[in-house]
Amino acid sequence: MGSELNGINSKQAKTSESDLNDHDASAKDDRPLLESAASSAAEDIQELEKKFAAFVRNDVYGSMGCGKLPLKEKLLLGVALVTLLPLRLVLVMAILVVYYLICRIFTLFSTPNLEDEQEDFAHLTGCRRAVIVQSGRFLSRLLLFTIGFYWINETHKDSANTQENSKIESTKQSEDQERPGAIVSNHLSYLDILYHMSSSFPSFVAKRSVSKLPLIGLIGKCLGCVYVQRESKSSDFKGVAGIVTDRVHNAHQNELAPMIMLFPEGTTTNGDFLLPFKTGAFLAGAPVVPVILRYPYQRFSPAWDSISGVRHVIFLLCQFVNHLEVTWLPVYHPSQQEKDNPKLYANNVRKLMAAEGGLILSDIGLAEKRIYLAALNGNNSLPSVLHPKND
Repeated sequence: MGSELNGINSKQAKTSESDLNDHDASAKDDRPLLESAASSAAEDIQELEKKFAAFVRNDVYGSMGCGKLPLKEKLLLGVALVTLLPLRLVLVMAILVVYYLICRIFTLFSTPNLEDEQEDFAHLTGCRRAVIVQSGRFLSRLLLFTIGFYWINETHKDSANTQENSKIESTKQSEDQERPGAIVSNHLSYLDILYHMSSSFPSFVAKRSVSKLPLIGLIGKCLGCVYVQRESKSSDFKGVAGIVTDRVHNAHQNELAPMIMLFPEGTTTNGDFLLPFKTGAFLAGAPVVPVILRYPYQRFSPAWDSISGVRHVIFLLCQFVNHLEVTWLPVYHPSQQEKDNPKLYANNVRKLMAAEGGLILSDIGLAEKRIYLAALNGNNSLPSVLHPKND
């Protein structure tokens, strides 16, 4: 009986040992597959970032601001979260409320302009307009200072750097026609708006919903923003392009009219690229002022490209010092050929800005950015993004 039990135990031990060996062998066989899958995923991510390079974050915080931080950065962020962040939030809100009150007081008993389904106070003149503009410029700069932009490096280039056809056209312009119709700028962040408010206080294009926001809504109306309302179906509605063209014409011909500021790329990038330009700013054929913005950084990039708004604001306010470099190019006077062809006009200004700013021309746009963000959020698989099927 004892010998039989020993035999059974021996068989069970051999069976168990055999199973363990099979499991080990299976695990060894799976390792190359896992390593291959990991390698393939890494290659897909690299290919994704190469394809959508204009929107890729290259700072310490990584993709979507969710990268693994070094210990030093964690310590700096921790200190800033309990010191800088609450202080700056209070100051920002205080500045915003102060300017809102100024706008509210100086627009009392004034009727907003309601032309073209818009609503703004940019038509105000005299003392009230002067106070709104000057206080807006000062408080915008103070707001930038509060969040770490203690100095802004501005460069104004003279007309010697413009294209030959622009110089020839400019000599034919009378002094009253020298005034540009619009400012065109590359677009990196919502911070761009604060800078342009502090420098020239222009109008912007904004969503209709912005006009309804607390505090911001009235400020936008005082700026004279053009509100996008795609849902409007009234027979006399011009559309955004028509309203923008009228604003550009008006600013070019009337020195009392507010300048309009346009981001022809239509979305933000990481600052190293320049996307294709939309033609809205160039349809009027009026001269424009090209402006190039850059946000040099060592830790966190102020560019708002592929990171959530809340996360971006928190990290930005936690950065002790932020930097901004601005290059103002001379007024670009279009040739007659460019006036007749807005696409040519837009493309030539884009090439000039890329050359002067050392930017890389990219052929992707907002549609590709949405695809990239969807892939980062896991809504699209990487293979389907990188290798879309042709219908």
